[in-house]
Amino acid sequence: QLQLVESGGGLVQPGGSLRLSCEASGFTLRQYTVGWFRQPPGGLREALGCISASGGTTNYADSVNGRFTISRDNAKNTAYLQMNNLKSEDTAKYYCARDCDPRAAPPSEWGTNYWGWGTQVTVSS
Repeated sequence: QLQLVESGGGLVQPGGSLRLSCEASGFTLRQYTVGWFRQPPGGLREALGCISASGGTTNYADSVNGRFTISRDNAKNTAYLQMNNLKSEDTAKYYCARDCDPRAAPPSEWGTNYWGWGTQVTVSS
């Protein structure tokens, strides 16, 4: 079964950091771009960014640029979202998906496939 599984979410204080993981199952992730997305409670889903298959190209939403970093370890079949200086407005369920466009400006979920079930991130003191 082809799927992506997110992990690493949790409760963190404002100003703190978390690293989310997105592990592929049933396919080789190195052949595909990977994007990160989030949806706050009662809000719209937002595309945060995308990384190319090689890892050489990334794009970011303005809301997270400079605070979040997308990376990947193709040997581990996993992509990551490093989140620093977290704010209360970063509270959301975070998802990864395949087949985003790392050249899209701004990042977009258009064309994505194989969404994971998500991991909850709550930023609160």
